[in-house]
Amino acid sequence: MISQDTIASIFDSARVEEVVGDYVTLKKRGVNLIGNCPFHDEKSPSFTVSSTKGIYKCFGCGKAGNSVNFMMDHEQMTYPEALRYLANKYNIEIEEKEQSPEQMQAQSSRESLQIVNSYAQKFFSNQLLNSDEGKSIALSYFKERGYSIETIEKFHLGYNPSKWDSFTSSAIKEGYKEEYLLKAGLTKGEPSKRFDFFKGRVMFPIHNITGRVIAFGGRILTNDKKTAKYFNSPETELYNKSKVLYGLYFAKKDIVKLDNCLLVEGYTDVISMHQRGIENVVSSSGTSLTADQIKLIKRYTPNITILFDGDVAGIKASFRGIDMILKEGLNVKVVLFPDGEDPDSFAKKMSKPEIDDFISTNSKDFIRFKSDLLLDDAKNDPIKKAELVKEILSTVSVITDEVKRSIYMSECSSRFGIAEKALYNELNKILRNNFKTERRGNDYSRGEVEVFEYKEEPKAERKYGETDLEYLEKDLIRLLVNYGEKEVVFFQESEGEEKEEVTITVSDYIVHTLENDEIKFSKSVYQKIFDHYSKLVHDEKPIEVRSLMLNPDVEIVENVVSLSSQKYELSENWRVKHKIYVSTEDMNLKFALEHSVLALQLKKVEINIQDIQNKLKAGPDDEEVEKLLSSQLTYIELKKVISDKLNRVILK
Repeated sequence: MISQDTIASIFDSARVEEVVGDYVTLKKRGVNLIGNCPFHDEKSPSFTVSSTKGIYKCFGCGKAGNSVNFMMDHEQMTYPEALRYLANKYNIEIEEKEQSPEQMQAQSSRESLQIVNSYAQKFFSNQLLNSDEGKSIALSYFKERGYSIETIEKFHLGYNPSKWDSFTSSAIKEGYKEEYLLKAGLTKGEPSKRFDFFKGRVMFPIHNITGRVIAFGGRILTNDKKTAKYFNSPETELYNKSKVLYGLYFAKKDIVKLDNCLLVEGYTDVISMHQRGIENVVSSSGTSLTADQIKLIKRYTPNITILFDGDVAGIKASFRGIDMILKEGLNVKVVLFPDGEDPDSFAKKMSKPEIDDFISTNSKDFIRFKSDLLLDDAKNDPIKKAELVKEILSTVSVITDEVKRSIYMSECSSRFGIAEKALYNELNKILRNNFKTERRGNDYSRGEVEVFEYKEEPKAERKYGETDLEYLEKDLIRLLVNYGEKEVVFFQESEGEEKEEVTITVSDYIVHTLENDEIKFSKSVYQKIFDHYSKLVHDEKPIEVRSLMLNPDVEIVENVVSLSSQKYELSENWRVKHKIYVSTEDMNLKFALEHSVLALQLKKVEINIQDIQNKLKAGPDDEEVEKLLSSQLTYIELKKVISDKLNRVILK
């Protein structure tokens, strides 16, 4: 267990804007920072980070929390994993008892997989740099490729020996369970004959966005045509290949800095470019580009430059990826290397300035690139040229931004000498066909629908199904969270005609009033938050929301953050400049407090009256009827008293 002092240190050090800023491009707006939410697709930023409160909140999807919650949500970490990651990031020593391998394995499956992968990476790196076999075979291979020791250590490159079970036997000897070696795809075979999946291969660890090893790629060093050149780890709880980009952990800072992501095909392309000093480069690891990978890039930049080698067949196969990038609203350019060259080989021959200049000079937008490539096939055949135009218009059709689409249509018209009107007629046909196909696929109801209407994203709405009681409970907890330590002045009757002035905190007032009326919250998370404040009040401890932020219960933290977040905040400078007076809730806190408590009391009374009426309808005996009627009369009188205080008219 991690000590509370360590947890407090982590929360103090892990500034939310820094943690979130590693994954989301944030811009200043007033006192807060905003950006596009990393948890759902959006075109207009609704994701807000408050540095002063140490929280984030998306007003689109509702995700909210602190720096620890962000790592848990974004990287699918457990609470201890997120704490350990942030402690390592901010160089905080964790106070806890050292765990044995057996104790480590007793933790969650996800944590166990992470531990096994970490051990495997260290084992492979050690074999590469320190074993005779590793140095003579694998290290010489990497040096032949031009990799320096610094680059090898940066990317944690390694080697799995050619002996059948070198890694497996070592891991088991160290106390790691076969269950997780098998699950991670590091070990294969029957129980009686286990062997290393990557035996005799140089190893390329695959890191997640936080730098943790989640999988491996392994390359064979022989020319055996019967064996696949590359093996990758199977998908696990940690590794989903369609959602991972090789090298992104090392590239993300430069991607943001240069506002452009270079996309290549393989591991060696990434490593060679990084070694040459070009670090805003990632790879889809030999797989077809996916929508999730594109969205991953979109968090850091709207600009992608794809670096292709001279393989025309491979380039044509990648056209679908370009369409997907455009559909996600990103800008895409393409660079084609000379015949026989790829990013790996080119980086070894050229200096960084030469590579930068080549990419800058040879970057083409997708229309120019696609038309140049396909026109060579079409030559002077008018039918093939017509098909080429339709092919390019099909790509233009996925662009949702009308301004961008208009610019590309003008470029098409100019490049092919075809009137824009004719191109738009053809584009409209494509859009209609796309819409019909999409409607059939989604089983939309029949009817006339305008094909060209691109609607804005729906704004966040109040939750459906939230009862009046839940809403009133939420409002009272909101006051507790936001103003619990603030004091309000009440006047109570004293002997004689004078009223006595009493100062009480908001938390004291709410806790004592609700406990006196024996009111419990219907929603468990609200009851947990109330119980937390109740304990602080009765223990006479300082009332501060920070103690709730340290709670490992994610539901509590999310609710506290949501209730303490405001979508819009009026700029103080703007208000003063324009001499505008705004009455805020904290200026009328006494009224808001009394009104919220009374409203909840009234709703509870109404619920009790309804319960009594339901019991009366069930036909109880005479004695029970008398008790129920007496209780009902008491509640009706109480309802009238509360309603008078709220200035409400009772209609029934």
